[in-house]
Amino acid sequence: MSDFLLELLCEEIPARMQAGARADLERLFKAEMDAAGVVTSDITVWSTPRRLALIARDVPTETEAVSEEAKGPPEGAPDAAIDGFCKKNGVTRDQLELRDVKGRNTYFAVKNVPGRAVSDVLAEAIPAIIRAFPWPKSMRWGAASISTESLRWVRPLQGIVAILGEDLVSCEVGGVQSGYATVGHRFHHSGEVTIGGAHDYAEKLRACHVIVDHEERQDIVRSEARAAAEAAGLKLVDDEGLVIENAGLTEWPVPLLGRFDEDFLAVPPEVIQLTARVNQKYFVCEDQAGKLANAFVCTANISADDPAVIVDGNRKVLAARLSDARFFWEVDQKTPLRQHAQKLSRITFHEKLGTVAEKVQRIAKLADWLVFDAKAPNGDHKLARQAAELAKADLVTEMVGEFPELQGLMGGYYARIEGLPTEVADAIRDHYKPAGQNDDVPTAPTTVAVALADRLDNLFSFFKIGILPTGSKDPFALRRAALGYIRLVQANGLELSLDTVVRAWEGRPNAALAEKVTEFLLDRLAVQLRDQGVRHDYISASHDWRGHIDFRIDRVEARARALASFLGTEDGANLLAGYKRAANILKKEGFEGAESRIARTGEEDPMSLVDDPDLGPILAERGHTSPNYAMEPAEKRLVEALDEAAPAASCAVAEEDFEAAMAALASLRGPIDAFFDDVTVNDDNPTKRAARLALLDRFRVAVHNVSDFSRIEN
Repeated sequence: MSDFLLELLCEEIPARMQAGARADLERLFKAEMDAAGVVTSDITVWSTPRRLALIARDVPTETEAVSEEAKGPPEGAPDAAIDGFCKKNGVTRDQLELRDVKGRNTYFAVKNVPGRAVSDVLAEAIPAIIRAFPWPKSMRWGAASISTESLRWVRPLQGIVAILGEDLVSCEVGGVQSGYATVGHRFHHSGEVTIGGAHDYAEKLRACHVIVDHEERQDIVRSEARAAAEAAGLKLVDDEGLVIENAGLTEWPVPLLGRFDEDFLAVPPEVIQLTARVNQKYFVCEDQAGKLANAFVCTANISADDPAVIVDGNRKVLAARLSDARFFWEVDQKTPLRQHAQKLSRITFHEKLGTVAEKVQRIAKLADWLVFDAKAPNGDHKLARQAAELAKADLVTEMVGEFPELQGLMGGYYARIEGLPTEVADAIRDHYKPAGQNDDVPTAPTTVAVALADRLDNLFSFFKIGILPTGSKDPFALRRAALGYIRLVQANGLELSLDTVVRAWEGRPNAALAEKVTEFLLDRLAVQLRDQGVRHDYISASHDWRGHIDFRIDRVEARARALASFLGTEDGANLLAGYKRAANILKKEGFEGAESRIARTGEEDPMSLVDDPDLGPILAERGHTSPNYAMEPAEKRLVEALDEAAPAASCAVAEEDFEAAMAALASLRGPIDAFFDDVTVNDDNPTKRAARLALLDRFRVAVHNVSDFSRIEN
């Protein structure tokens, strides 16, 4: 056994690509080794801006000899079939073996593959890995680049170190020959570094100011940046993404604290932080009171004799960026938001949906309706309309043009400066929330109204023109809009029926659109509730019940949660089994009784069915006629249990007390079990048979009045 080292040296690899590159290198290496029968288990992959490195521990020096065989056509098959089989398996006819397979001679190709040196396997694998590497962006270079067949890599490939144990694995890719030599830090070490193998790779490079372990560099950035801030009496604003990016930009990270002009603090702190982060990859700091300080932490890639020189250079660059931000901030304030909003008519929202200004009109109308008519939320509808009309105005400001991440936030700042009501400014600022799973959910009525209207308009608009998410593609973020709507409804206890909302949005009923959007929302709800033990089929059972669509997701969720809790009990599980048995009998008999027909048609007075000549015995069990036979005890018990449980469950559903409805169903568990144990449903007496089928139908409908158990998978 030996350790194997592979280093691929090149020009700077973008920090954002390094994590994916590490995963791809390990995956491709494992695939090549698996295909050659080389067992690999302990693999380490590192990255720096200039190199990818892989170390595989305890690699065998030779592959094992194996015998491979393949079954072919039977004896007497056409020559073309036999020749094709031989060609496919790399054998000749005289190498085929005949074996008896179920009384018929059949050809088999048997190949004995001898073991081979793993160094030879690696010599073939390395070029294959490099050429198959799936960089998000890659390039060709040099004289060979005139050919489309030339090597592509993220940046020009400069060197390959490939050592198994202490022996060189000789290979060549795109004119780059493998060897023992690599390079150290660009500024701290000149000349080549000779590597002896995996055992000394990391330490030899460390001596040359290169830390190859990306996680170690992240730890240095994280801890030393924090220490630099604390030494100045400040607190570093944590940013793990920036930690990873700085580690990906440096081979020898040295965090340094600098200061910028206090006058820049007049600009909103979010702008300063975003300017420092996006443009310069700097951390920002807060004072002990939690306010943004005029300090930043940059990460140098060098141990300088005079760090102040590096800090001063970074300060000047940041000052230029902050000057631009201050200019945008001051220019934007010269124009009221209402005038900014007028420019939205020049921006196309979607070619089939008009401009952003037209979208704003729809949002404002719906936000007004949500507050004034639906009382969801209950607030001031005039403020809701005003906030909605101005919510997108900052999209045309200079600041948001430079930093799209600040949309909404900047509108809130500008609204306050104008002296608009606090509720309006807050709604403009927060109407994009919640933007992610961990984002706060607004509860202020004006904000909630605008946030709901924005998401509902997105969903209704794109569903109406047939643009829906497919697979992993969701270019208009409709899944995020759906999740945002769900969380807003949940956090604020709102009761919104989407068929009514669609009517208000479009100005006319559109049940088909309401149903499509509701189904989409419930799919997102099912994903959200999956980890809480509420299965997707529980959502389905609670959504489409009694033959009607429930357009209120809050009610569907409450019913689904109660159903999940109920079916987790012994009574619930056994009642489900009893329901399935009853439903299967009724399906087999093709039976739709009075109860099911009444539930399906919405008929309120079952006595209107008395004149139906087929329904005399069926109505007996409802108490509208007297049965003309003596019921068995278990049969009678089920009738009595249904007389008590069915109305109790229906009443509980009407009051939206789904736990009580499930409790009423639980009382049917014993009677239905006894019924199946003691009563013959398919009695030879047709009157008894019809009445007992009707009784099972009544049981089925009593269950359906609470939840559609037929949609529960098991």
